[in-house]
Amino acid sequence: MLITVDKRGSINIPKTLRKELGIESGSYLNLEVEEGGAIVLQPVSVYPSIRLNKKGLAKLGEARKSGKGKLPEWMVGDIENAGTHPE
Repeated sequence: MLITVDKRGSINIPKTLRKELGIESGSYLNLEVEEGGAIVLQPVSVYPSIRLNKKGLAKLGEARKSGKGKLPEWMVGDIENAGTHPE
């Protein structure tokens, strides 16, 4: 499939291919350049995350015990999966 690069360096992925791969406006693609110069674009999913230090995790633990208030569903999932990262 032959495509062109515009003056801004952008390319257009044909509609049929976007539809087939589920690529929509705002989708993320991973770009890799293979040996020999081949360019590979791969659709990826990006999920937001929350990072807390030990002090933040302690406060989160206190909040969990209090059981007061109602948080949005997306935040409840993030809180349930919260952990520390050594870096």
